[in-house]
Amino acid sequence: MTDERLFIVTYDISEPKRWRRVFKMMQGYGEWLQLSVFQCRLTRRRRAELETELRRLVKNGEDHVLLIDVGPADKIELAVASIGKTFSKIERRAIVI
Repeated sequence: MTDERLFIVTYDISEPKRWRRVFKMMQGYGEWLQLSVFQCRLTRRRRAELETELRRLVKNGEDHVLLIDVGPADKIELAVASIGKTFSKIERRAIVI
């Protein structure tokens, strides 16, 4: 059994440059699901590290971040229901111009 918990982290960052910084930082903590939404499997220590980084990057009064604790990671199989467009992971790839 692991001490990881599954979190959904979603954020609304008001300034594009700051949004990019948060996005890049989040890639080190979880799996990108959609624009400003990540799925993260975190121990208590990693969650504390994530919160510390977010507090450093996020501007109080302008930005908003939600960390939703879904439960123990070893007991949760995340199921995504999609309305409208079909859900598929966004694949990042380089475009050569």
